[in-house]
Amino acid sequence: MPERVKDVDVAFFDPQDLRPERDQAVEDELARRLPGVRWDAKNQAAVHLWYERRFGFPVQPLRSTADGVATWPETATAVALQLRHDGRLAILAPCGLSDLLNGVCRRNPRRVSVQEYRRRVHAKGIAQRWPHVRVIDPDDEAAPGSRHLA
Repeated sequence: MPERVKDVDVAFFDPQDLRPERDQAVEDELARRLPGVRWDAKNQAAVHLWYERRFGFPVQPLRSTADGVATWPETATAVALQLRHDGRLAILAPCGLSDLLNGVCRRNPRRVSVQEYRRRVHAKGIAQRWPHVRVIDPDDEAAPGSRHLA
């Protein structure tokens, strides 16, 4: 199944160095440690500096990595593993784990618009790539039994 994974996202928080080169340095270090994996590292402390250019509207600075994860577009993907200082892993799941564990793709309303969510679902071919995932249309969110987006 690794061929289905485009890249591995790495979210980190470094308010002391907001330069794009910092992201690249993290990716380079990860590639040195684990070659063959495509890494995509983003400093969550710097997201507000490029977000408007990419998505068309400004956002407030994030307060932490967990705050950044809480804004990710789909609830099932707003999940991360955090490496703690003591070497243990912790799960960051600000939207909970239910959608991920139950195969549900739903819009995280914290930041992503309905239009952008629908564009992402279509562009990523979620229903086609993972036919057992139930894709929830935001218009049907309140209605019992939601329809699939294609």
